Amino acid sequence: MMHSSLPSPMISTSRVRNGFTLIELIVVLAVIAILMSMVYPMYMGMSERAKTTKDLNNLRQIGVATQTYLNDSDGILPGSIVPATTWMSQLTPKYLSSWKIFQSPFDTRPSSQLGDGSTAVSYGINPNVYVNNVAIAATKITNPTGFILFAPAQASGPTVSFQGTATSPAPGVTVIGNGDNTATSNPGGVATGGTHASRQRINALFGDLHCETMSWAAFTVTVSNVPSQPGQWTP
Repeated sequence: MMHSSLPSPMISTSRVRNGFTLIELIVVLAVIAILMSMVYPMYMGMSERAKTTKDLNNLRQIGVATQTYLNDSDGILPGSIVPATTWMSQLTPKYLSSWKIFQSPFDTRPSSQLGDGSTAVSYGINPNVYVNNVAIAATKITNPTGFILFAPAQASGPTVSFQGTATSPAPGVTVIGNGDNTATSNPGGVATGGTHASRQRINALFGDLHCETMSWAAFTVTVSNVPSQPGQWTP
């Protein structure tokens, strides 16, 4: 009796690959790099917009505190050279509970609530509101919608930086135009650009206490373009 032999199963000599080849790995890394190059600018744009919004919000809170201070002070703006009083100390803590409101999100210094030389202050007041070393009344501002009252007070340098502190001399941290380096200038000298949009724009709080984003070129105009009308830095 003959028995038919069953075919033996074929043994495969191929092996299943469990990893990438060098070429595949390079391709994957290249794709990741391309995606990162697309996502990173979007992330940076979103981060800057968030900082710009926070910066505006800080200025608005300073504006609200200033308005409340004016209501309690017969309309006289905060700060004075004689007697020596800073606008920051007159707003904090009575009208602003936190010193952190005075620190811009563009200011990379460590934050502090001590109210001393380590406490960063990024915003400055227009020094022209101090006539004969004393703060004027807000009603003396002839063009409140166009008069810059508070703005970020940057130091000089190629990048955004600040040097003002809670112990800056009276009347406190100040700002004018592009950081005119006078006795009442903002700490750190002459700023070379704005705080955002590739240093082409900056936020400001005006005499009527509204906030807006303006171009750096417009911000630095210290002389009125309209005859017989005060400029944005002159009450």
